Amino acid sequence: MQSKTLYSVGLDVGTTTTQMVISRLQVENQSSGFTVPRMVIGEREVVYESPVIFTPMENQLVDGKAIIAFMDAQYEAAGLQKAQIDTGAVIVTGETSRKENAHQVLSNLSGAAGSFVVATAGPDLESVLAAKGAGATDCSRQTGQRILHIDIGGGTSNMALIEEGQVVSTGCLNVGGRLLKLDEHGKIQYKSPVLEGLTSLKVGDSPTLQELTLLAQLLCSALEMASGRKPETALLRQLETKESQRPWIVPEGELTVSFSGGVADCIEEEKDPFAYGDLGVLLGQAIRKSALCAAPYRIGRQTIRATVIGAGCHSTALSGSTVYRKNVSLPLKNLPVVQIPYKKCLEADFSAAVREKLQQVDSANGVLLLKDLPQMDYAMLTAVATQLGALPLQPLMICMEQDFGKALGQKISLLYPDKPILCLDGLLFDGQSYLDVGSPVGPCYSVVIKTLVLQKNE
Repeated sequence: MQSKTLYSVGLDVGTTTTQMVISRLQVENQSSGFTVPRMVIGEREVVYESPVIFTPMENQLVDGKAIIAFMDAQYEAAGLQKAQIDTGAVIVTGETSRKENAHQVLSNLSGAAGSFVVATAGPDLESVLAAKGAGATDCSRQTGQRILHIDIGGGTSNMALIEEGQVVSTGCLNVGGRLLKLDEHGKIQYKSPVLEGLTSLKVGDSPTLQELTLLAQLLCSALEMASGRKPETALLRQLETKESQRPWIVPEGELTVSFSGGVADCIEEEKDPFAYGDLGVLLGQAIRKSALCAAPYRIGRQTIRATVIGAGCHSTALSGSTVYRKNVSLPLKNLPVVQIPYKKCLEADFSAAVREKLQQVDSANGVLLLKDLPQMDYAMLTAVATQLGALPLQPLMICMEQDFGKALGQKISLLYPDKPILCLDGLLFDGQSYLDVGSPVGPCYSVVIKTLVLQKNE
């Protein structure tokens, strides 16, 4: 196999807006004809962009049926069938992810989106996707700049610190343009709970432009603190999202600030402060006048579409070519990855150690990531395969960075012929992760690695 085309869908159900893109990914074999195939995703091209609509809500809950109808209409407009979709991501972001029915909506969307589309939410993954979709990682890689990318949506601001093109830490603040919503008469129709204690404004009030401007400036102050361009106060920690599993480490030293999200369109463009019936324009204006833009900054090559393009174009990777699968149905979704040092495989309490790891992620099964594998001779391969095959896991799913997937899978199958096995290699993980596995692409498998926490210790 020399090349193959995959179609990937990205759907972003945000606090304010919902949108969808379809991308074409070109898979290429970069090895010669006399070596093991090395499949990589080369060209990534967005071939369809949906209209940006307001996220459909019903009684303050996400209207899942309306979103599915929206998706069906976009497939028709793009001239594609669901069966043609190979991979992608559905991202429920910001305050929408906290709605009572968000989990059920995610489940329904995953089934409706296509044959292999992963449903996921979480500020850390959103931060990475937005940074990639906005071109911030490419900019850092090409220029050597240290970049703090901030994706500012309706409910949250997702942050990614990038060094040499790599995201080294992520964070999320409850800062967004839709935390306060006004009706057509200028009265407050909705006030986010995260604003309690920050403003005396309440639902039913008719705020003045000055009152709204002061609130937008206060929210902007938290972003200045997060970037290190303003001294930190208790406000920064007060606005950190509960979903962030580690506190945001304020970066030190020189950096360029990069922006995307709907609010990014309001930073340099002059707009009516009440154009969207929320704080978005005022927040953008406050950012433009703040320390965030007093030093080097950039507006992303994508703004409101950054996250959805990141989901559609940059969420998919490929496994190595030396993989093994027996009696395991695909696709597989949201598999917790538990890290197991390979030496543990040779110890008597191995099964108990695996069980404890799975309990930590509240799961009966998961993908065992074998860490620090050495070059294995036949005796060691047999010993590791014997221990792994004896685990009471159905199916047995293993992954590793080194090219041992096929050899290890075959050996386990010889020792335990009735056990369903999936053994993947060529995969890199960082932090606590979940894995989705799609259909074969030549000798490889399409995968989505969702890292929940990315944090570099300063």
